[in-house]
Amino acid sequence: MKTYVDRIRELREDRDLKQKDIAEILNTTQQVYSRYENGTNEMPLRHIITLARFYEVSCDYILGETDITKRYQKKS
Repeated sequence: MKTYVDRIRELREDRDLKQKDIAEILNTTQQVYSRYENGTNEMPLRHIITLARFYEVSCDYILGETDITKRYQKKS
């Protein structure tokens, strides 16, 4: 299974986005986001949730716990 470092880079590159683009979505700097992608810093949970919503994948997918991208459906 891939790590979240692999997944966040892959998701970004598949959409032809730059690190700066994602940093803006996360309300952080490109330098901080770069540290997430290279594994120097751990990504906070709030950023993982934001990326899962943005990319429309599950948090488990980003974390490398599954290869299934589909998000879980909320129960009303």
